[in-house]
Amino acid sequence: MSTTPPASASAPAPAPAATAPETPRPDRAGHRYDIDLIRLVCSIAVIGLHTGSAFVNTVGRTAAEGPGTYWAGLTADSAGRFAVPLFFAIAGWVVLVGAPPKDGARLRRRIVRIVVPLAVWTALYLAWGKLRDTNDDPVRGLALDSVFASVRPAYHLWYLYAYLPVIMVLGLVVLVRAGKRPWGLGAVLLVLASAPSLLGDVAEATGRELPRFGWAFAPYQLIYAVLGALLLAAPAGAFGRRRWPWLLLAAAGLAGVIAYQHEVHYAIPYAHVLVALFSCGVLVSLHGVRVPERMRPSLARLSEASFGAYLVHVLVLGVLTDAFVDADLGGPAAVALVVGITVATTALSFGAALLWGRAGASKVLG
Repeated sequence: MSTTPPASASAPAPAPAATAPETPRPDRAGHRYDIDLIRLVCSIAVIGLHTGSAFVNTVGRTAAEGPGTYWAGLTADSAGRFAVPLFFAIAGWVVLVGAPPKDGARLRRRIVRIVVPLAVWTALYLAWGKLRDTNDDPVRGLALDSVFASVRPAYHLWYLYAYLPVIMVLGLVVLVRAGKRPWGLGAVLLVLASAPSLLGDVAEATGRELPRFGWAFAPYQLIYAVLGALLLAAPAGAFGRRRWPWLLLAAAGLAGVIAYQHEVHYAIPYAHVLVALFSCGVLVSLHGVRVPERMRPSLARLSEASFGAYLVHVLVLGVLTDAFVDADLGGPAAVALVVGITVATTALSFGAALLWGRAGASKVLG
C-alpha cells in the first residue's frame, strides 16, 4: 500500500577509491525501482499480517484454543510487522527527498488524492457492513465517527488518519525551508493539534459523548518517516556491499517479534524496538536492489496499484476468512490456508485495483 507517487530502484555501485559513495543511480529519469519493490513487498506483507490477525482472533488470541490456527496466524502476523514502519519511511522519503512539494497547491493536490479515495472507501465499507450485518452500530453513527477518524468496519484506514498529518508536517517544513509561507497549511495543522482538547472540553461542558478525534500521528510515525527518508536517500555502499548481515538482523527481529507477541503482548506496538530492528533489516536489505529491465514496467504498475489494493483488501479478506478459517485446523492445514488466503487476497485486490485503474477510476478508488 502506498499513498505516495511511485518511486524506483537502482543497483548499488562500489564507490571509487578517491571519492565519496555515489547515490543509487536511477534506472530512468530519477525513478527508484528499489522503492517500488519495497512498497510492493510491504503491501503484500500487510495483507499477510491481516490474514494472520484473523487466524489469531479466531482462537481468542490463545494457543490452547487451537494451536495450529494460532501459530500459523501469529507467524504470519509477526512477519508483516515491518510493513507499516516502512510505509512511513517511504512517505518521508517522497516528501523530503524524492518529490518534495514545490508549493502549497501541489501539496494540497497530494492530500486530495488521498482524501477522496479515503472518503469513498469509508462509505463503501459502511455499506458493506450494513449489507452483511456486521456493523456494531447504526450506519449514521459510524459515519459521524468516521469524520473524526474512527471507522470500525474499516480498521485498516487508521494508517491514513496518521499518514496525512505526517506528510502535512513534513511538507510544511519543506515549504518553509524553500522560503514559502504556507499559512493555510499551518492553520490546518493547528486545528488538528488543538481538536482533541477542544472536543474534550465540549464533551465535558455539554455532558455528551463525542467521537474520538484520530487525525493525528504518534511520535514514532514521524520518526520512522524522517529516519526512513535518511536511510532510503543514503548513497550506494553506505551499508556495505553484503546484504546478509541485514537479512540476519531482519530474521532476528522477526524471531523477537514472534516471541514477544506470544509471551508478552499481542499485538506488539509498532514503536517497539524489536519492530524497529526488524524494519531496519528489511529496508536496508532491499535498499538499492537492482530490478531487471524486463520486470520494471510490471513492478511500476503493481506499485502504483498498491494504494487501491490496500484500500480494498480488507473487504476481500473478510469474506475469505469468514468462509474458511476455523479454530480446529491442524498445523499443516493452517499454514497452507494462511498462505492460500494471503495469495488469493493479494491477487484479487491488486487485480481489482489494476482494473479500475485502466477504467480511469483511480482518482476515486485509489
